[in-house]
Amino acid sequence: MSLNVIELRKDFPILQRETSNGVRLVYLDSTATSQKPLPVIEAMNAYYRRSNANIHRGVHTLAEEATALYEAAREKIARFINAPSARQVIYTRNTTEAINLVAYAWARANLKTGDLVILTEMEHHSNLVPWQMLQAERGIELDFIPVTETGLLDLDAYQALLARTPKLVAFTHMSNVLGTINPAAEIIRLAHAAGAVTLVDAAQSVPHLKVDVQALDADFLAFSAHKMCGPTGIGALYGKAELLEAMPPFLGGGDMIKEVKLRSFRANSLPHKFEAGTPAIAEAVGFGAAVEYLTSIGMDAIAAHEHEITAYALERLEEIPGVRVFGPDAAHKGGVAAFTLDGIHPHDVAQILDKDGIAVRAGHHCAQPLHEKFGIPATSRASFYLYNTKEEVDLLVNGIYKVKRLFG
Repeated sequence: MSLNVIELRKDFPILQRETSNGVRLVYLDSTATSQKPLPVIEAMNAYYRRSNANIHRGVHTLAEEATALYEAAREKIARFINAPSARQVIYTRNTTEAINLVAYAWARANLKTGDLVILTEMEHHSNLVPWQMLQAERGIELDFIPVTETGLLDLDAYQALLARTPKLVAFTHMSNVLGTINPAAEIIRLAHAAGAVTLVDAAQSVPHLKVDVQALDADFLAFSAHKMCGPTGIGALYGKAELLEAMPPFLGGGDMIKEVKLRSFRANSLPHKFEAGTPAIAEAVGFGAAVEYLTSIGMDAIAAHEHEITAYALERLEEIPGVRVFGPDAAHKGGVAAFTLDGIHPHDVAQILDKDGIAVRAGHHCAQPLHEKFGIPATSRASFYLYNTKEEVDLLVNGIYKVKRLFG
């Protein structure tokens, strides 16, 4: 089923605006954060207007309504990723906090000096720095699945690493720079055969693809609401129940306890054991609304639309003399096109495009080691979502030609 993008765009108020230069906004930065549709904005507004109260503590009407909305959103999120139970969905601030939760609560209880953690060379800093911190503290070993020149993971090298019996394999499902969609099910299957636990950074995949945690057999999977039409400040960690049950709490305080004495405490049951203090209630409501919105459109339809846009964008970009696009072909990537333009810094490219209302990202995209591997300090990155059109790709290409003319 193809998307009626012209109608769909009407759901996103921000896409109707003009920039300060009086030109129509062309938003090509959804990999950094997506725009928000009216159902999400209205759901959060309705919560604040009608049901604002703290959760799990009160017996008055507002508290019960707020609790019901908060937990109903968790149920929607669990269904969206096909989690066996909503108890296995932990609210976090974002993907970064979800990965850190695993690093602190699972890894510090299970990893010791000399234990191997396998990552990849294409990781976002969020799935790199927490393990470097643990390496400095605990003396664990880190090794990396190499990225090939075409932007794919070297799975032969991965199998060689698995012969060293790692305790954890943590990897991105989709690269935020290369757009590479990694074969998560195969990576997980091989890791389990070697006796390792797996953690999937799904920040870039859950918004764009149908992700089924049971089909993947993922042990942990982390993602953020703000990249999937939801609000900032909230994300989720999925974990297998037996792992979550065995893990100590991440933060201490209210709501994560069953009983507290002056010298001891008993932790709450899942998922509340990992949700200390007053949470992002309105954001959870918005998260649930975002999941409903994406479900109503259909993840297969979204993925097909993005594939069509991305294939068209790669074709158009490769026409431009001096443009180098990074990552695999459209068959192996999501809606990301990171590129360089000969002799022109990516920040200059982004700033000039912005004059024409075209919003792209420029920099190392929190993936400095990956950029170093390709021998570049930064890239410009256009990224696409369900609301983007081929006409916007044409405007991007016209803008890049303008950059070339300005720089002679």
